[in-house]
Amino acid sequence: MDSRKLRRLEIVTVLDTFHLRVLSEDEWMELARAHHARADSFTKDHLKRRQAHIKHPVFDFLFEYYPVRVAHLKTWHPGIGVFLEGTPPHATMRDFLLVDASLHHAAGVQLDLASYMQRRGSSVRYIHELLSATRDNHAQFDCFGLHEWAMVYKSNDLRHDLPLRLTPSETDRVVESHNIKCTHFDAYRFFTTPAIPLNLTVLTREDQPRNDQCGCLHATMDLYKWSAKLGPLVPGDLFLDAFELARDTRILDMEASPYDVRGYGFGYVPIETAEGKAEYVSRQRELSERAKPIRDRLVSITKQALQASI
Repeated sequence: MDSRKLRRLEIVTVLDTFHLRVLSEDEWMELARAHHARADSFTKDHLKRRQAHIKHPVFDFLFEYYPVRVAHLKTWHPGIGVFLEGTPPHATMRDFLLVDASLHHAAGVQLDLASYMQRRGSSVRYIHELLSATRDNHAQFDCFGLHEWAMVYKSNDLRHDLPLRLTPSETDRVVESHNIKCTHFDAYRFFTTPAIPLNLTVLTREDQPRNDQCGCLHATMDLYKWSAKLGPLVPGDLFLDAFELARDTRILDMEASPYDVRGYGFGYVPIETAEGKAEYVSRQRELSERAKPIRDRLVSITKQALQASI
C-alpha cells in the first residue's frame, strides 16, 4: 500500500474516534435538498437583480466584498466526520474520498481529510487560532458603528452610491465628537487618511488575533467568510447560518452608518444620539449572542481537523 493510501486510512481511523456519523443515501439527499431550498431563498433576489444589472448597496457586499458565488452557497457538504452511503453527485464529491465497503460496512464517500489538510492545513490552523482568540478576547460594545463614519470623514470619495443622512460637516462632527474604538483591521484599513490617527488603536494584519473580539460586527460577519474558506469541513447548515447572520449584521452595519438606506426599505439608527446608541448596542449584543454557537462550532471543526491530521 502506498504512503498516501496509508495516510488516508490513518485519518479514517482517527475520525472514527470522533464518532463518525453515517448518513444513508435517503438521509443525506434530503439534507442536500433542504440546503438548496434554503440557499435559494437567500439568493434568488440577488440573482434577479444581477440579471437585471441592478446594484444593491447593502446586500451586494455579501457576494462582492466576500467573494462567495451563489453556486458555492448552494452546494451542500456534510462536513468533517460524516460518511455518506451511496454515490453523491459529482459536485458534492469534490474533496471527498471513495471508501471501500469493508471500512464502514457500506460503499460511500467521506471527506478526504489527508488531501485537504495537505493543501489547506496552514489556513485551517490560522482560522482556528483567530476564531479561538476572537472568542476569548474581551468583548466590546461601545464602538457604535463609527468605523463606517471614519470611512467618509473629510472625504468626497464615498464608498457607496448612497446619500449621506447628515450633511458632510455634520457627519465630520459626529466623528470628531466620539472616541473611535475600532478593533477590526479590515474595517480600519478603509478609514480615510484624516480618520486613521483618531482610532484609539493602531491596527495591523499581524495583530488581528490580538484585537478581534466577538462584539465587533465585522468579526461577526467574517464567520461567513471563514465558513466559506473552510469549504467541505463545514456542514451546510452551519454555512447557511453564518450567511444569514452576516446578512442581518450587514443591515445593522448600514442602518447605523452615515448613509441613508431608507430608500431601500431599511430604517436608520442615529448613533449620534443617546437613543440611537442604546438601540445599536442592544442589536449588537443580540447579533453577538447569535454568533457564539456558530463560532464555537467552527472552532470545534478546525480543532478536530487539526488533531486528526497530526
